[in-house]
Amino acid sequence: MQNTLKKAAPAAATAPTSATTRPLPADPALAPHGPGMRATALRWLGVVAMLYLLICAIGIIGNGFKGLGADTAEGLFDFATNPLVGLFVGVLATALIQSSSTTTALVVTAVGAGAMPVSVAVPMVMGANIGTSVTSTLAALGFVGRKDEFERGFAAANVHDFFNLFAVAILLPLEVLFHPLEKASGALTGVLQGTVVPDPETADVIGMATGPVTDAIGMKGLTGTLGGGTVSAVVTIVVGIALIFVAMRYLGKLLQVLMVGKAKTVLERTVGGSPLVAMGAGAGVTAVVQSSSVTTSMMVPFAASGTLTTRQIYPLTLGANVGTTITAVLAAFAVTSADAGFALQIALVHVLFNVFGIMIIYGLPFLRMLPVRAAEKLAALAVDHKSIVAGWVISVFLIVPAAGIFISTLF
Repeated sequence: MQNTLKKAAPAAATAPTSATTRPLPADPALAPHGPGMRATALRWLGVVAMLYLLICAIGIIGNGFKGLGADTAEGLFDFATNPLVGLFVGVLATALIQSSSTTTALVVTAVGAGAMPVSVAVPMVMGANIGTSVTSTLAALGFVGRKDEFERGFAAANVHDFFNLFAVAILLPLEVLFHPLEKASGALTGVLQGTVVPDPETADVIGMATGPVTDAIGMKGLTGTLGGGTVSAVVTIVVGIALIFVAMRYLGKLLQVLMVGKAKTVLERTVGGSPLVAMGAGAGVTAVVQSSSVTTSMMVPFAASGTLTTRQIYPLTLGANVGTTITAVLAAFAVTSADAGFALQIALVHVLFNVFGIMIIYGLPFLRMLPVRAAEKLAALAVDHKSIVAGWVISVFLIVPAAGIFISTLF
């Protein structure tokens, strides 16, 4: 009898004795229409809201430039009339704000408002490409305490730096002498304006959609109450720039939450295959997450661990350079002034600069591996001499461009 009770005890212990021991219901967040789905939907609404805010901010800045008057607005960029100084401005601005998308959006807005000629804007866009590569370089510093991992990660990060530097070294002199980017982008603008892209003189849908916000904040509204004139115009520009920072910051955060997990999977599956496929993956992922820095920085841990080589990551980096140009194109859509064609042109310059860079450097066999070899050589030196790391980052992204700008003011 006791043996029977002992055998039955476990069964009795596992039998439900009250409502509290019943199996718990499934997590409502995992239900098809539960809180998880609602959170995702809210994030996508946030993405739409941040895109709308970005477009409104660009309109506000444009209104501010108009309020300054043509002569005053153009005077703001007099210091950058030298192409080399324009390049330095682009490098320094992007390195400091950590976003080539923001820099190019501001340049597009200035061009669209008539405050900056295309010839000055072109080298600024090139500089933005260099400045944005500092992020992945800094990401590699997380492995500085582990020699082999640091060497691999630093090389993979610096291939972005070197490709952009070599692209500028080749294309900037050609642009100064022959203006291929300005001419090609001008021809494309003539084809697209009024066809793929609506002509602002005949269709100002974006202007009508953003008008209530831009009028409420800009010269006709809040900032206009400061008395008008130069003060109101400058405050309007500052407010617009602040809104761009807010929009880009939260747009990036939202898209990373929504897409980076999926993006990482895409990159893992494609980066080791065909170079063209890797470029396409890099471009697509970067366009979605709105940041080439995110794309390239995600690859640094893979390189550090030895999962991927610098040569495998290289084409993905090139694709990321193209993908990041989508922000400038979006900014161009938001410009509806008489100079909207020039805004579209500088956005296309950003696209063409990266495409031409790939065609020249990656397309020519004797140049193709130059960025990889330079990055691996610098990484090998940096492993034994950590001061090289600090010297590289500070000199390339801060000291050289800042000194170039300062020297230009003396002459």
